[in-house]
Amino acid sequence: MSIMVTTFLCVAFIVVAVLIVWKKRRTWFIRHALGQSGTSKNLLAGIDSKDFTDYFALTGVLPPKPLPDFDIDKALPRPYRPFRWKYHQTMSFQAMDPDWWLELECTYRERIAQRKRLYAQHGRNIIDMMPGSENACTELAEMVIQFLCVRYPNQFSLDSSGIFHNRILGRSFDTKGVKMPLELLLENVPEDFLLVQEDKETGLYHFCAGVSASAVGWNMSMKIGKALHDVHGPVPYYKEKLQHSMDRYFVKMPCEKPIQRGSWSLEVGQPLYMQADDIHWAARSVQDPNLDINDIYLRVDWQTLRRLPKSRAIVFNFKALFTPVIHFREEPFIPHLVGTVLREAEKPFMEYKSTFHIAHKVIPALEVWAQEQEEKGWVPKDWASRTLEENPFYPGWQLHHRY
Repeated sequence: MSIMVTTFLCVAFIVVAVLIVWKKRRTWFIRHALGQSGTSKNLLAGIDSKDFTDYFALTGVLPPKPLPDFDIDKALPRPYRPFRWKYHQTMSFQAMDPDWWLELECTYRERIAQRKRLYAQHGRNIIDMMPGSENACTELAEMVIQFLCVRYPNQFSLDSSGIFHNRILGRSFDTKGVKMPLELLLENVPEDFLLVQEDKETGLYHFCAGVSASAVGWNMSMKIGKALHDVHGPVPYYKEKLQHSMDRYFVKMPCEKPIQRGSWSLEVGQPLYMQADDIHWAARSVQDPNLDINDIYLRVDWQTLRRLPKSRAIVFNFKALFTPVIHFREEPFIPHLVGTVLREAEKPFMEYKSTFHIAHKVIPALEVWAQEQEEKGWVPKDWASRTLEENPFYPGWQLHHRY
C-alpha cells in the first residue's frame, strides 16, 4: 500500500509541476509575442500610441483574432440560447472566448444612438461612479479601445497623439482629454459595463461605477455603492445558494481567466431600458388575449466577467440581444426545451423572469413547433429535455449566423 501511495504522490507531483511550467511558458510566450514594453505592430495593429498599456500582456489573455473583412451592416449576432434544464440556481459560468469579449453587429448604430438618448434623458441613472473608482474606469476604457482596434482594425484605430477613431460613426475622441471614460464607452460600445471593487475593511466587493443603458426594473441609483449580495437581492435563492461562493470567487478571480454566461427573458417588443414607472410596465403583470406571437421576443443579456490587472477591479459587462420568438420554430430542440422550462421550472424563477404576461401565447406555440420538429425528424420523439451540448447555442446554429 505504501508503494502505491508513494507512486501516486510522485505522479501527482509531476503532473502539478508540468502544469505550472506550462502556465509560465504560456504567459512568457504571450508577453514575448506582444512585447513587454511598448506594443507589437503585428498583434496591436491600429494602435500607434507608445503610451498605451499592453493589456493582453498584462492580463495573460490572448488578443482576439482580427477581422479585416468585417462589415458592420451585414454582421449578425451569434444566436445565444442559454437555456438549461433542469433549471437550478447557479451562475453557470463558462470560460470566455477572447475573440468575443465585445461583439459588434448590425444594430450597432441604432443601439449607440438609443443609449445616448437614454443618457441625455436619465443622467446618473445611466452613468455614475463613486470616488475612488476613477482609475478603474480609465483602465477599463483603455482595455476596450485596445480590444476594438485589434478585433476590428478597419473600423477603429488609435493614433500616436491619443486620438481614438471610430470609422463606423465617423467620430474621433481624444483619449488623453477624456474626463469621463464611461461616456466614451457609452458613445462607442453598445454594452453595459458595471465595475466592482473590494472594500478593504470588509473584504466584500461593492458596485462602484458603471454605464447601464440596458436595465429593466433597476437603474444605477438603486445599486451603486451596494455589496454584491445586496445588488443581487431580487435573485431567487441568491443568499441561500450563491452568496458565499460568489463572494469567495470574486476575491480569488485571476486576470487570465475571464468568464461568460447568459441571462434570458421573454419580452413584448424590444425594451432595452424600462423602469417601474414606465407606462408599459403594468402590462408585464397581465395576459393580453390579443397579443400577437410575432410581437414577442427573446432577450438575451450575454455577459462576461473579468478582472482588471492594474486596479484589480472586476468588470461585469453585457450586451442585450433581441430575437423574435418565432425563430425558435427553425431551431432544433429549442421549442421543446423552452416549453419545458416555462411549464415546469420553479415558480420563483419564472416570477423573477416575469414570464406570466407572455406564457399564454408562447407555450401553445412552442408545443406546436416541438411537434413539427419531431415530425420532421429534427428531434427524437422520446427526447427528454436537457441542457444541449451546444449550449449556449443549438445544433446547426452556424447555418443561421453571418459575421
